[in-house]
Amino acid sequence: MQKTQAAHAGLQSIPALLARNASQFGTRTAYREKEFGIWQSWTWAQSAREIRELALGFLVLGLRPGDYVAIIGRNRPMHYWSMVAAQMCGAIPVPLYQDAVADEMAYVLGNCGARFVVCGDQEQVDKVLEVGTRAPAVEQIIYTDKRGMRKYDHSRMNALADVQAEGRAAEQRLGPELDRHIAALDYDATCVMLYTSGTTGKPKGVVLSNRNIIETARNSADFDHLSEREEALAYLPMAWVGDFIFSVGQAYSAAFTVSCPEGAHTMMTDLREIGPTYFFAPPRVFEGQLTSVMIRMEDAGRIKRGLFKHYMAVARRVGPQILEGKPVGILDRLSYALGNILIFGPLKNTLGYSRIRVGYTAGEAIGPEIFDFYRSLGINLKQLYGQTEASVFITQQPDGEVRSDTVGVPSPGVELKIAENGEVFYRSPGTFVEYFKNPDSTASTKDAEGWVATGDAGFFEEATGHLRIIDRAKDVGKMADGRMFAPKYVENKLKFYPNILEAVVFGAGRDFCTAFINIDLTAVGNWAERNNIAYASYQELAGHPQVYATIKDHVQAVNASIAEDPMLSGCQISRFLVLHKELDPDDGEMTRTRKVRRNIIADKYADLIAALYDGSENVFTETEVTYEDGRKGKIRATLHIEDTRLVSPTLHHVKAKGIAA
Repeated sequence: MQKTQAAHAGLQSIPALLARNASQFGTRTAYREKEFGIWQSWTWAQSAREIRELALGFLVLGLRPGDYVAIIGRNRPMHYWSMVAAQMCGAIPVPLYQDAVADEMAYVLGNCGARFVVCGDQEQVDKVLEVGTRAPAVEQIIYTDKRGMRKYDHSRMNALADVQAEGRAAEQRLGPELDRHIAALDYDATCVMLYTSGTTGKPKGVVLSNRNIIETARNSADFDHLSEREEALAYLPMAWVGDFIFSVGQAYSAAFTVSCPEGAHTMMTDLREIGPTYFFAPPRVFEGQLTSVMIRMEDAGRIKRGLFKHYMAVARRVGPQILEGKPVGILDRLSYALGNILIFGPLKNTLGYSRIRVGYTAGEAIGPEIFDFYRSLGINLKQLYGQTEASVFITQQPDGEVRSDTVGVPSPGVELKIAENGEVFYRSPGTFVEYFKNPDSTASTKDAEGWVATGDAGFFEEATGHLRIIDRAKDVGKMADGRMFAPKYVENKLKFYPNILEAVVFGAGRDFCTAFINIDLTAVGNWAERNNIAYASYQELAGHPQVYATIKDHVQAVNASIAEDPMLSGCQISRFLVLHKELDPDDGEMTRTRKVRRNIIADKYADLIAALYDGSENVFTETEVTYEDGRKGKIRATLHIEDTRLVSPTLHHVKAKGIAA
């Protein structure tokens, strides 16, 4: 293909790919952005001009090669342009999470020594100003949205549009210097620095070179035959490696269109309007959409609800086989086609998935029931396994070999091996250069031969060669009697139920497993409204006896499912409680990508864990919380602890065989 030939023709930086796209695909749409309800578009040629003017503006302000430029804000073309413009100047972009509080920003800004900070709006500017002397290197604050900024001290502050205008005027004076900076970029130049989520400590800056990003983007795009005809939606945090590889690496490599929604509140509407052909989402997005579907079905009339249940049963039985082109009986095909007209097609259109050619989920394991639900609708959803240090891609699932219990085969150019303790190691062109200012962590993660320890436990299936990930290696353990303990496996099964937003399972070194449950306020609140159950707060609803009864049914159903796996049957939940608050990144209980920080939760809720194991029926607790304005407070609650029924693996298999017979 044309893009592949060009990628091999000495294109060794993102700015070089931009120049290629402006020349070969100049009239094709590169970016879209929805603002004030209206979509605006820029072609590759227009985008190249915008980015060059912005780079020249950065030079006017004094940006130098080797400087670090922080970008904080929502997904907008101007923010992606800022990253590429910084690269043109020989500087290094460092995107930050826009929902991070000032203290989190202070660490990253101080650690990387950013001289320039590009902020999306007044809120982000205020957080950077609050950081103050904790980030002493910051010299210039540049903001995209001018609203609310008129009365600020502009001695070291500029609007991004004004910086761009300065750059436009400086073309003749600074153009040759910018061209020299661009020409100096090669495969070994740093492309971006992305900070890890910090599940076990302070985030680490992962240095990724042009080689890492471009080779990985090209290989993964070729794997799925991505071309300039793809449409993608950029809505995930720009600080997350997944967004960078999809919205910058692959987008520039394959020259496809990236659309930016107006905001988080309009994302679902914008998704339907764009109808992407290439889509990526972490499991929580698919879980949330499934919850929304199930809530709407509960509110639907009897006939519509009956049709949905009937045709979804057909979809679960034959949908994946039809998607993969496997033989299916004529009656099943006709029934599925009718279901597509009445149910699946309208549902996919409502979700914005009508045009998806390739969809991926990653970031953490997705529940098999959730994964199978989307594939049964005819959506080509696949799993990939990756991490920031690999420039995302470690394994991918080839078409026709997609299953919920594996993460596929090594991505092109990736080597894999399993250590004696079961930990997965990889080596690839995407392997990160180093952890910024952290040689000890670099050496402990990547050896002299380039092999990287993933921290995940897994194994290869002998028959297929596919990789199966069990859990985080540090989380996989043994129970007191020696049986395997893998909490994520159980948590994902629990989160399949729309009523359960989050779950944290305990049991390593214990006689039995227990769990914390977070209810999904949207789903459970909808149920309460339908049943005329009044509640004044999340805490009151979470502690309602009928809510407990429903959650208990879910837990016991999961126990029955776990009993079918001889290796993990010991992970059944014996006791649980429903937490009085949602686990929250602002409270340090989760990362900004919503990964559970198990150590922090274990310390913070040690009294609740003790009560789960000492036989208590109720426990009083006091918890510190962070409010939206940053203030701290405390909430108090008496939580009920519920016992559940365990399923004997032997008895369960006998019963299952009896039913089948």
